[in-house]
Amino acid sequence: MPDFDPVILVHGAWQGSWAWARFVPYLQAAGFVTHAIDLPGNGADGSDPAEVTFEACLRHVYGIVRALDRPVSLVGHSGGGLLITAFAERWPGSVSRLVYVAGMMLPGGESFEEIVKSVSPRHSEAIGIWPHLEWSADRRTSRVPAQAAIRFFLQDCAAEDAAAAAAQLTPQGEGGRAVTTLASAERYGRIPRLYVEALHDRSVILPVQRAMQARAPGALVVSMPTGHAPQFSAPAALAKAIIPFLASREPHGIR
Repeated sequence: MPDFDPVILVHGAWQGSWAWARFVPYLQAAGFVTHAIDLPGNGADGSDPAEVTFEACLRHVYGIVRALDRPVSLVGHSGGGLLITAFAERWPGSVSRLVYVAGMMLPGGESFEEIVKSVSPRHSEAIGIWPHLEWSADRRTSRVPAQAAIRFFLQDCAAEDAAAAAAQLTPQGEGGRAVTTLASAERYGRIPRLYVEALHDRSVILPVQRAMQARAPGALVVSMPTGHAPQFSAPAALAKAIIPFLASREPHGIR
């Protein structure tokens, strides 16, 4: 059995570990010990999403990695990209590889909203799901209506599958989402990165994905003809795209 680094799968906003359920078997079949985690406040731990902080999410992932007692590969989908960047910046010795799946791969100190704003004059659709969110009265949490989720996240899935996934989305606390992160060349920047583009993404549209790549250069890039959630709509293809990177003994050498 190959001794690959364990893989930690970090879900995006409004999601949970369930979002990786179709993808995990492909990694396991290839010999990877895989942990799809639930972040605090996503509905699995019973905590109030309005009270969740980004720091609490970061510490939660650190507890999982520390228990493994070896470096890990971190895979972040969508907003999960913010978390894996922050983790790699704080604990670079604990991370062997970073994979962003249509993820928020941002340079230090720049927010996703700033990237979107820079792209919007040429691509009005860059605003994505934002106008369709439903907010709590205090605007500390948001939720995604099912039909908006299907249209922006799951348009390339079978209708029944998309409806089932949309029904599992939970409220998202702004404290765990609307953040900027540190990303220095000396710490985060020394870790090999792979960016998986979703070519037909309606949430983090392709021009936004490529603007992030330009602002945070250095990642390998693979492209997939999918919507926002290839781990759900095309798990076998996503596994084929990233397993060579995860399995490489010298990930820097495949640049």
